[in-house]
Amino acid sequence: MNSITLILALAAVVAVSIIIIVASQLREKARIERARKITALEDRYKRCERLLTELPGQYLTPELKLLLLNEMEAACDNLAAFSSGLPIEKWREAATQEKARIQDEQDTTTPVAIDTLEKSRYIKELLESLFKLIISMHKSGRIDGETSREKQQYILFLVHKTHADLHVFQAREHIRKNQIRQAIHAYHMASTEMGKSRDNPLATRAVKAFRKRITELEAVNEKGESTGSAEPDSELDKQWDRFFHEDDWKKKPDYDD
Repeated sequence: MNSITLILALAAVVAVSIIIIVASQLREKARIERARKITALEDRYKRCERLLTELPGQYLTPELKLLLLNEMEAACDNLAAFSSGLPIEKWREAATQEKARIQDEQDTTTPVAIDTLEKSRYIKELLESLFKLIISMHKSGRIDGETSREKQQYILFLVHKTHADLHVFQAREHIRKNQIRQAIHAYHMASTEMGKSRDNPLATRAVKAFRKRITELEAVNEKGESTGSAEPDSELDKQWDRFFHEDDWKKKPDYDD
């Protein structure tokens, strides 16, 4: 074998080796990218499922629930292109059945009381996750700009409502303990939180109602009366518990500023 043949043979071996290495790297890259896509789609499904099941029932409108369920179905459709071993059909069937219940107005809403700081923080964390999801859906073209802005505004309102819920609960507890000054402060805090959503008519009515409640408690405090004169479950508090039943607030007269 002359030197030229030897060089060509070595060059061929090197070329084949490079091709094998490149092909192996491409296969590995494709495998990693496939795994990444499957994980992202699985996370997308489970994120929506978590929001749907763990956010307070009174917070999720039928439109928001359908938005989350559509995302869950889309994730299942995309996962179907991969052999992921995930229970895709089971997930899809559950989402489809839930959608049908909502569309048939057979969905049941379970109100959740925001009565601890930990619960308030956790719900805020869920709402922040929902907010980011809406932004992501808009950026990817899954929802239009108007829908995105509308949902973002509503979610910010829910964050303020979550904080106000905790302050109202604390105010009630202070009244039960005859701590009127602390109750007044708590209602002031609730009013401040709802005032951050001044563009929402329900929030505006709530602020006016809180001011009226504060005035009532200030009168009780000035007279030095006991808790019996300041009921912990006033009409305002009962209406607050039914806050998302908008008709209750529509029937409620406007309060003077």
